[in-house]
Amino acid sequence: MANTGYFVHESSIVDQPCEIGEGTKNWHFSHISAGCGIGANCTIGQNVFFGRGVTIGNNVKIQNNVSLYTGVTCEDHVFLGPSCVFTNVLNPRSFIERKDEFRPTIVREGASIGANATIVCGHTIGKYALVGAGAVVTKDVPDYALVVGNPARIIGYVCQCGNRLVADGDSGEDKNYLCPSCGARITLCNSKGEEEQS
Repeated sequence: MANTGYFVHESSIVDQPCEIGEGTKNWHFSHISAGCGIGANCTIGQNVFFGRGVTIGNNVKIQNNVSLYTGVTCEDHVFLGPSCVFTNVLNPRSFIERKDEFRPTIVREGASIGANATIVCGHTIGKYALVGAGAVVTKDVPDYALVVGNPARIIGYVCQCGNRLVADGDSGEDKNYLCPSCGARITLCNSKGEEEQS
């Protein structure tokens, strides 16, 4: 592929039309389907599949063997761990076409998804949330939430820097947290992950 400000390994396939941002590196044996939009300065590992129309923001890191099917959107600074997978139909059958039933999945800015996690379609992973390795996400994940298990459940909250937050008092229905690593203070409004950071 001609040098247009991004790199695509010769073993990879990029169907046209699609957009790839400057500085993005796409490594071995990946397939980017037509209609995808991939931002600048992304790293796409080996054997990654993008379904038609998948959208990826800037500075996204996608590790090896990740499948992103049609309907997935990842915002800026998202991390997708090795072999994590997204779905786009709730009740698939090989003999019934359900392309008109695809459900969108959104991964908000700064969120991280661990190795071998499965994201069931139709849900949103909140800003800076952390999905543990092997988790199976079956509902929305709030901003900053740390979720693990099958089905995934909230076991705490994490900072933008990725470290676990500790409780720092309550303000009515709001919960205040402190990051012992970077010192950030975060208020999660109504325990739903809406943040007010200082």
